Amino acid sequence: MRQRLVRVLGSAALAGALVAGAAACGGDDDTGASGGNGDKCGKKLAYFGALTGSAANLGINIKNGAKLAVDQYNEKNKDCTVELKEYDSEGSPDKAPGLARQLVTDKTILGVIGPAFSGESEAANPIFNEAGITVITPSATRPSLSTKGWKVFHRGVANDDAQGPAAGAYIKNILKAEKVYVVDDGSAYGTGLADAVKTVLGATVIGTDKVGADGKQTDFSATVTKVSSSGATALFYGGYYQNAGLLRKQLTEKGWTGTMIGGDGVNDPGFVKAAGNAAAAGTILTCPCAPAAQAKGSFVQDYKAKWNQNPGTYSDVAFDVANIFLQGIQAGNTDNAKMLEYVNGTNYTGVANTYKFTNTGELDPSLFIVWAFKVDQAGAVVPDQAAPKA
Repeated sequence: MRQRLVRVLGSAALAGALVAGAAACGGDDDTGASGGNGDKCGKKLAYFGALTGSAANLGINIKNGAKLAVDQYNEKNKDCTVELKEYDSEGSPDKAPGLARQLVTDKTILGVIGPAFSGESEAANPIFNEAGITVITPSATRPSLSTKGWKVFHRGVANDDAQGPAAGAYIKNILKAEKVYVVDDGSAYGTGLADAVKTVLGATVIGTDKVGADGKQTDFSATVTKVSSSGATALFYGGYYQNAGLLRKQLTEKGWTGTMIGGDGVNDPGFVKAAGNAAAAGTILTCPCAPAAQAKGSFVQDYKAKWNQNPGTYSDVAFDVANIFLQGIQAGNTDNAKMLEYVNGTNYTGVANTYKFTNTGELDPSLFIVWAFKVDQAGAVVPDQAAPKA
C-alpha cells in the first residue's frame, strides 16, 4: 500500500475533488458523538465480528486490517479524523441482532466493515438494512446473502459459489482423490461451502457427517471412526479452524493418513495450533482471496510494524474495505444515503484487489480470486497455487 490512503488515480482534478471533500467533512455541522480522537467531524466506521470466542483469530485479522487503514487515514487528516468502533459478536448469530440494534443507535456510524461471518450476517443485516447503514463484508461468503433484497449489502470477496467449486476442482484435478468424505459444522457458512464441494465431486463423495458449530466440541471420535473406516483418501471440512484442527489431530491419532481440505474458515494458524504441526502438514486450505503476503505497496510492512505479526486471512481485504469507506467520507459522503450511493458506484483499486459491485452487492465476477494454500512441515500456511476452475 502506498503511504497515501486516498488513491490518486492520475489526475489533478481528482486531487482537487478530494481536498474539497475533506473540507466538506471538516465543516460538517453534525454534533453527534465524538470520534474519540478529538476530531471535529465525529464520523465513525464500525467493525462487526468476532474478537473473542472460537473464531476470534479470523475476526482479529479483519479488525486489524481495518484499524490500520483508519489509523493511517487519521494521521493524514488530523483535522477530521474517523473512529473505528468495535462490536464483538463472538461470531454468534444469536448475539448478532442485539449488537446490531446497539450499533444502529449511533447515528454517526457511516459504514460497517463486516459482519465477518455468514450466520451473523443473516441475523444482523436486516437490522442494518432497515437503518440504511452501508455494509461491506470482507469475509462472509454464503451465496444466499446477496439474495435477500438488502439494499445496503456488499461483499468484498467471491462467494462460495466460486470457492466451493474451486476446492472441489482441486480435490478432483490436483489431488485426484477417488474417495472423498465431506464433513461440515452445520453453520450457514460451513453447510453452504460443503454443499458446493459435493456438487462438483458427485459420486466421488462416499460419505458425509456433521459436527457441532459452536467451536466447543472436543470429542470427534464418532466422525473419526466414520472417516477412517470409509476408505476415503481425502476429507473436505466446511466450518472453522478450531473444530477442523481437533478433527485433524484425532484423525491422525487414529491412523488416518489422507489429505484434509478446508475453506477460508480453516485458513488460519489456529488450525495448526489445534491440530499440531505434524498432523496439520499437507492440509490444503482455500480462500476467495490472494495471499495477504503478496498485497501491493507497503501494506505488509505497515501491518507488521503496527501489529508485530504478519497479516492474516482477509487482513488486506479489510484494509481495502475500510479505505473504500474512508475515501467516501473524504469525498463528502457524510450521511447514510450518500455513502450507500457512493459504495454502489465505487471502482476502487486496493492492495488486495479491485472492487466494484453488482446490483445485488456481489463483487463483480470478473474480479473473483480463489487461491489454495498448504500447511508445510513447519506448520506454516503458505501459498500453493491459484485454485483451478471447476
